[in-house]
Amino acid sequence: MNELIERFLQYIYRRNSQSEKTVDAYKRDLTQFKEYLESQGITNFEDVDRLTFMNFLMELRVLPDGTSAKNSTIARKISTYRSFYRYLNEYIGINANPLSSIKTPKNKRKIPDFLFLSEIENFLDTYDENDPIEFRDKTMFTMMYACGLRVSELVNLKWQDVDLNQRCVRILGKGNKERIVPFFKGFEKELKKYRLVYYEKYEKGDNHVFISQKGKGLTSRGVQFLMKKHAVNIGMDMDVHPHMFRHSFATHLLDNGADIRVVQELLGHASLSTTQIYTHVSTKQLKDVYQKAHPLAKQ
Repeated sequence: MNELIERFLQYIYRRNSQSEKTVDAYKRDLTQFKEYLESQGITNFEDVDRLTFMNFLMELRVLPDGTSAKNSTIARKISTYRSFYRYLNEYIGINANPLSSIKTPKNKRKIPDFLFLSEIENFLDTYDENDPIEFRDKTMFTMMYACGLRVSELVNLKWQDVDLNQRCVRILGKGNKERIVPFFKGFEKELKKYRLVYYEKYEKGDNHVFISQKGKGLTSRGVQFLMKKHAVNIGMDMDVHPHMFRHSFATHLLDNGADIRVVQELLGHASLSTTQIYTHVSTKQLKDVYQKAHPLAKQ
């Protein structure tokens, strides 16, 4: 079973543009599945039937603290096991598929957390620009909000991806999908200043835009830590995380009349339905249209 898991992980690694994060997630799920099977005396994936898999799902549902796992967690794991058995069927010749009649639990979509413009401005304006480290952080989080970047896209950004003259950045997003995102006029001056006062001081051969004092690219966890630290320091009474800036980017664009398909392109969403979730938190545009269009509202 270990050999089959390893072969599948190599297949996933190649298919997902060498994403180690994806492989790690698949490995955790499959190791958990294998260990359960071994506890039941099963040593072959071909011997797994629907009842065995249903019993395994029941165990997944109950977390160590006695609470129930979220539907989203179960759905993600089921997706892993479907992919695994599809691989076994197509490439290994195993006919068994214990998931053939099992339905994935519906995942209730969560409304994204976002910050109001005043909160974004307060977060960014409370950095000391005379401190090189704080100036780096302000520039970094401004870039995140200005372009709606995922934290992984932010830490992977390199100077050759930034066009200061055209005021845009080239982003390589999920699935190696490339997109061009503009940033607002004036921010190019901040980026030039940042490059002079911080980047050139600490750069040691690494071409990442946002680097540590050792000259190495920051990590996603490092960015998250820096964000939370600043939020605590300025007394923000909420759990601030990097994706909030991306959510805020989308929400504020829609609030100010941006077309949803343009926002989809800027975010790098493959499906419009993924972007549409932001319409649930964007009510300003609806109110403006209503005020202008409804006969009684005009009186």
